[in-house]
Amino acid sequence: MKPKKGKKLRITEADYMLAQRRASRILEIQEHGRPVSYTALHKSKKVYDRKRLKKAGIITDDLLFSSKRK
Repeated sequence: MKPKKGKKLRITEADYMLAQRRASRILEIQEHGRPVSYTALHKSKKVYDRKRLKKAGIITDDLLFSSKRK
């Protein structure tokens, strides 16, 4: 945004925080060669996941489990 003649440009706290975030992001990319994301969390193995079970070749049919127990 261009300041009008005779008016001073004021840097607000929000502008300062935004500039700091951008600078931090640029430094992070320079250090690691790519953006680093911290949003990926470890997925618990206890959670039911049909895709993971199919990849592992685990059969989840209740009839097969019940017949093996008897």
